[in-house]
Amino acid sequence: MIKIDLITGFLGSGKTTFLKKYAKYLLDGGCRVGILENDYGAVNVDVMLLQELEGENCGIETIAGSCDRDCHQRRFKTKLIALAMSGYDRVIIEPSGIFDIDEFFDSLHEEPLDKWYEIGNVITIAEAGLENELSPQSEYLLASQCANAGKIILSRTQEVSTEAIQNTMTHINHALEGIGCKRRFDNDIIKKDWAEFNRNDFEEIISCGYRNESFVKKFSEHSGYQSLYFMNTHINSQKAESIAKTLLRDTSFGDVFRVKGFINENEKWLELNATQKSLTLKPLENGQDIIIVIGENLNKDKINRFFGGIENENT
Repeated sequence: MIKIDLITGFLGSGKTTFLKKYAKYLLDGGCRVGILENDYGAVNVDVMLLQELEGENCGIETIAGSCDRDCHQRRFKTKLIALAMSGYDRVIIEPSGIFDIDEFFDSLHEEPLDKWYEIGNVITIAEAGLENELSPQSEYLLASQCANAGKIILSRTQEVSTEAIQNTMTHINHALEGIGCKRRFDNDIIKKDWAEFNRNDFEEIISCGYRNESFVKKFSEHSGYQSLYFMNTHINSQKAESIAKTLLRDTSFGDVFRVKGFINENEKWLELNATQKSLTLKPLENGQDIIIVIGENLNKDKINRFFGGIENENT
């Protein structure tokens, strides 16, 4: 049977960055890897960050999340069938940060997927400097993504203090308590700088498995989460940074979690990734002229005006 792993975590936690490292380790060991990218919104931009992995032994499929739950489950199942028939040794799923984890488990217990796939690992990425206060829906998503994890891997540990890391661990356990889950994390959290990961670290992650935990389900398809995307913005890096900072700081635009996308400056691509905690602009070989704004209860009209009427769509 094909091993299938889930790499989950909230928006901006670093899932795609970890996935690149994890998949590369598997590929270097001779494993044939299929990757399924599932973005929240009508445009999947994270797949562009994985293009360097694609090749004879690595294929990438995508699902855009701009549809209702039933439609999304059908697309999810269809993609997994296609990957199962492609001869991969292992399949890795990276869903959106806004994801009902039950969809993963439920789909894999349906025919014919239950005959082809064996669940390998559930790996949750959490930012080491997690915010102290999250909305009730975000608090639930954090807890539900951690409850079944074989390992939680903290991102950006090198950027925060030991106290901040301890606060994040306390926050995760408090969130689990809030959804009626009895599990608490201590030893199953990896707090190491990813740049220092070695073979032993990856072997520990590859064998981490998952847990069957029960909790009170609070996920709502009708939550206030939204994504807005703006194509052909033709803005430079300085303007992109200014826009991201304004949207993240000014609550009149809504509760913006993340601003991401790509900037073409001097015929070179830059990847924009901005959250409340950090903002980066990194060189990228290929991109698409697009900015995506993700958050809760977004003020669509005001954000549209802020972008000056640039072509956009919301989900």
